Amino acid sequence: MKVTLSALDTCESSFTPLVVLELAQDVKEETKEWLKNRIISKKEDGDDNDDFLTMAECQFIIKHELENLRARDEKMIPGYPQAKLYPGKSLLRRLLTSGIVIQVFPLHDNEALKKLEDTWYTRFTLKYQPIDHIRGYFGETIALYFGFLEYFTVALIPMAVIGLPYYLFVWEDYDKYVIFASFNLIWSTVILEVWKRGCANMTYRWGTLVMKRQFEEPRPGFHGVLGTNPVTGRKEPLYPSYKRQLRIYLVSLPFVCLCLYFSLYVMMIYFDMEAWALSLHENSGSEWTSVLLYVPSIIYAIVIEIMNRLYRYAAEFLTSWENHRLESAYQNHLILKVLVFNFLNCFASLFYIAFVLRDMKLLRQSLATLLITSQILNQIMESLLPYWLQRKHHVQVKRKVQALKADIDATLYEQVVLEKEMGTYLGTFDDYLELFLQFGYVSLFSCVYPLAAAFAVLNNFTEVNSDALKMCRVLKRPFSEPSANIGVWQLAFETMSVISVVTNCALIGMSPQVNALFPESKLDLVLIVVAVEHALLALKFILAFAIPDKPRHIQMKLARLEFESLEALKQQQMKLMAENLKEESREGREEEEEEEA
Repeated sequence: MKVTLSALDTCESSFTPLVVLELAQDVKEETKEWLKNRIISKKEDGDDNDDFLTMAECQFIIKHELENLRARDEKMIPGYPQAKLYPGKSLLRRLLTSGIVIQVFPLHDNEALKKLEDTWYTRFTLKYQPIDHIRGYFGETIALYFGFLEYFTVALIPMAVIGLPYYLFVWEDYDKYVIFASFNLIWSTVILEVWKRGCANMTYRWGTLVMKRQFEEPRPGFHGVLGTNPVTGRKEPLYPSYKRQLRIYLVSLPFVCLCLYFSLYVMMIYFDMEAWALSLHENSGSEWTSVLLYVPSIIYAIVIEIMNRLYRYAAEFLTSWENHRLESAYQNHLILKVLVFNFLNCFASLFYIAFVLRDMKLLRQSLATLLITSQILNQIMESLLPYWLQRKHHVQVKRKVQALKADIDATLYEQVVLEKEMGTYLGTFDDYLELFLQFGYVSLFSCVYPLAAAFAVLNNFTEVNSDALKMCRVLKRPFSEPSANIGVWQLAFETMSVISVVTNCALIGMSPQVNALFPESKLDLVLIVVAVEHALLALKFILAFAIPDKPRHIQMKLARLEFESLEALKQQQMKLMAENLKEESREGREEEEEEEA
């Protein structure tokens, strides 16, 4: 987009831009005029109350309106006959795929952003995050992520406090890990139940706790024949569900299985490298070969990160090709694909070492290497590298603006040019995925490496500040999204906690301390371990059922709100009935008067 200072200078001084829509340099005038008219036609007259909605909410409304611009009778985009349209096609998505529109993004509010930064991450002190302020600026979805990150970090502290002395004094004595594994079982269950209650408190305060998803709008990428929704009566694309199911089961599922097989093949190569390094060390016994023992794990950790990122792109393409109608359905299928692969890719080697090789020393070494290496790589790739590139680009933009020697204030121009070159925030998916894998490292096998929780706490303390810096200064401001909870990630974490019960019970059953109690019959040991595991799972589900997801006072407030809504609806219906009776009575009197006349 070729931006000129004169174009910005002609705007009214009171005008505050909310969203930037960048067009290609050679877009034809008739296309610009057509797009402008389509956008303006969506605007409805209403009260202009600047205090009623936050800037983030206004930007969300703009995004919603742009995404729901759909073709009607147009056969093509004016000026571009090759860009075909059909009824129901998302105009914004077609403009983006045709290269006519480069990008659409909301602008930062520099004054509000500066206030948020001052209370968030610029001062490195141990304090709670301003979650409500984050919600006001970035929306509920991002605020819930930072709230969960903070809560999870605090919840890790007991594990870290217990694990540190445990590591220092008895970490080589594997008889002692029974106690740590038992504590792990209780911890992984309780923290998720407590989080749901805290999440309900937050979202009730924000007014998003009782969001309804039944009438969710179709996602912009959804395409099909334009028809009428039988529930809402609105015109929207329709796509047969059987076609989607065929794509899922005949293409996506075989592809995922093939990727899982490839991941296991890479894992076996890693074990061959481990065996080679170990034999080399046993033959020479030098310091160089002792360092070499960690090289296969480091290489494997790097390969895991590369495979995870490549698979993520493939999963996004497949899920988009499946053509899901709702954004929530799209996210659920994408998360399922990515979680299955990431779980196998990251934890399959640990399960193999623990339950096939039964080498606790190698398990501890592999867990430590995978955890620390993945955390370092994530910090570099997600925050440090983008921040360095952004600072370098910022200097170049300032030089260009100063070279214009303009007589007007070029602040807005500089802001638009700077922000349009920033990276795009792709949502909380990667952030939750990182926490999910971290939760797996801590809950599944940390009993053989008690420092796992301590490293996770240290990483998350820096993660809070690096993610805050990334959101405020490295990436474009994302569009806000309302949310009632962390969605399918809650189920993912709960599933991981169930697997951790099974894993820790198996590790306890394999410990020399427990095996010494059953020197004669290993069958009795297996039966007891299975019985204990089932009992713990039953206790876990009983706790989940017994602990309400919403606190008592929230339940009462929601019940009162529902009662008041029904009362208001009842009064409205009675008022309408009274008006109808009054109108009928008046008409009856008029008819009687006419007959008498």
